[in-house]
Amino acid sequence: MEPFKQVEGRAYPFGRKNVDTDVIIPAEYLKTISREGLFEGAFKVVRAEEGNVFDDPEYAGAPILIAGDNFGCGSSREHAAWALNDMGIRVVVAPSFSDIFSSNAFKNGILAVELSQAAINRLMEVATTDPITVDLENQVVTTPFQDRFEFPIDAFRKSCLVAGLDEIGLTLESGEAIASYEQQVSAARPWLIKETA
Repeated sequence: MEPFKQVEGRAYPFGRKNVDTDVIIPAEYLKTISREGLFEGAFKVVRAEEGNVFDDPEYAGAPILIAGDNFGCGSSREHAAWALNDMGIRVVVAPSFSDIFSSNAFKNGILAVELSQAAINRLMEVATTDPITVDLENQVVTTPFQDRFEFPIDAFRKSCLVAGLDEIGLTLESGEAIASYEQQVSAARPWLIKETA
């Protein structure tokens, strides 16, 4: 996972409330186990609407998505986070998130920032013309107009994102301790170790 410290760039001013995971990535795209190629199906229903923000060239490649309340509700599909990653989105800012989506986003290196509706309204306004900066290390979202919105984040999640550690990376950090434990078990209980021919 790529380390996350700060993201600056344009933001999709989406703002819709109660966007479920089926809107983020429709069920027809769930047959794949690959995290790549989901960009094609991301927000497919929304993209069918004329003048949608996701097909506006002004926001092409935006690393930030500004959403409405209860973003990522619905089913627990991890493909929703994969689709956002495939779009290049590193941060989703909303008043609230589904717990499962928030967890899946974190596990896939996406920062879910919770801010008040007033802050979301201001960021939606700024996003139409200017870039936004999300600074994870200082836990703040800023704009070129001196707007400053602090956000909370679990300390463990923050440290993992800053270090670029997913669950496998965290496990590998304990490689020496795991090997030491396996040696101790092997010496103390050799009957548990399967012989290989």
